[in-house]
Amino acid sequence: MKITSIEPIYVGIPYRHDAPKTTLGSGEVRHLMDAVYLKVETDAGITGWGEAFGFGACAISHAACKIVVRPLAVGRDIDDIPTLMSELYRKTQGMSLKGPVRNALGALDIALWDIAGKRLGKPIWSLLGGDGSRRTIPVYASLLRTGKAEHVARLCASAKERGYRHIKIHEHNDETIPAAEQARKIVGSDVDLMLDTNCAWQPDTAIAKLKALQPYNLKWVEEPVYPADDFTAMARVRRESGVPIAAGENVGTVPELIRLMETGAVDYVQPDVGKFGGICEMVRAVDVANAQGIAFVPHSPLYGPALIATQHIVAALKTENLCEYYYCDLAESPMGDWAIPRDGVFRVPDGPGLGATVDEDILGHYRLPDPGL
Repeated sequence: MKITSIEPIYVGIPYRHDAPKTTLGSGEVRHLMDAVYLKVETDAGITGWGEAFGFGACAISHAACKIVVRPLAVGRDIDDIPTLMSELYRKTQGMSLKGPVRNALGALDIALWDIAGKRLGKPIWSLLGGDGSRRTIPVYASLLRTGKAEHVARLCASAKERGYRHIKIHEHNDETIPAAEQARKIVGSDVDLMLDTNCAWQPDTAIAKLKALQPYNLKWVEEPVYPADDFTAMARVRRESGVPIAAGENVGTVPELIRLMETGAVDYVQPDVGKFGGICEMVRAVDVANAQGIAFVPHSPLYGPALIATQHIVAALKTENLCEYYYCDLAESPMGDWAIPRDGVFRVPDGPGLGATVDEDILGHYRLPDPGL
């Protein structure tokens, strides 16, 4: 079976949550949840869907799908996904260790697994060795950053009311500690509480902050130091603060992931199927995390095929694990109810491939102009 066409689709969907809209790293207010869906068609009449991570730079990921991935992949045989993906990574080695080209290749990989499952009549979790025992997956509500403890408290109350037993806050300014204090007060002692600082601090500051956060019994603090690949500094923070550390969303390859773990920097490792290169690479990541005895909790702040792919990966794991959900309500879900948690859990699709049909009418309604890059 061969690829006949590849189409990246750039969309932006309005959203709401119980706080002011979040800001991107550029300082711009994020009014839309933008995304790049990748539609892959074959000569067998089977269509697969992927999603390229972008998160504020979706226009660049869209360009990588169009300029790099499409010319390399159209016309290629896809019967052996790992071999094809290895070849494409080798051909793009100067630009795909991490970043937009790797994001685009990850989208292609997800779409190819979707096609493979549809061809065989099996869900992806089955192709990954899952036994079907996990029909639901516990979800953690990954709150959007607000910068104010009062907003964090309101969002925590909302998430708890909706049935979430695991909640992560994203705060890294002077309100970080007040936000954690308010969050713990709202959710109580029986809800897991996590903090993501998005690489905010230098090591000495991180150690002091984490020690001050100890009374709030955090399950983990995520990416406490900058830069994200200073694993030695992260290991020091973990060792001297006594607080569990999570990281890995900014890791690009399996060798880099191994270095992160071997440095002693993390208690939880978090590669992202879209950023890490797709399902093939995530399978390898699971194996090395298991070999190191480190908990594997994938990163996934998305709403499309990459989120559904993450559900399949988690459902295929040998032990129960959490799935991330970026906590807000989209105006419409292109993946239907499969991408919407209920009572703090996802239902796991059991149809062929991703098992969740992309609503192309919704994509069409919220499609943004081609960025022209």
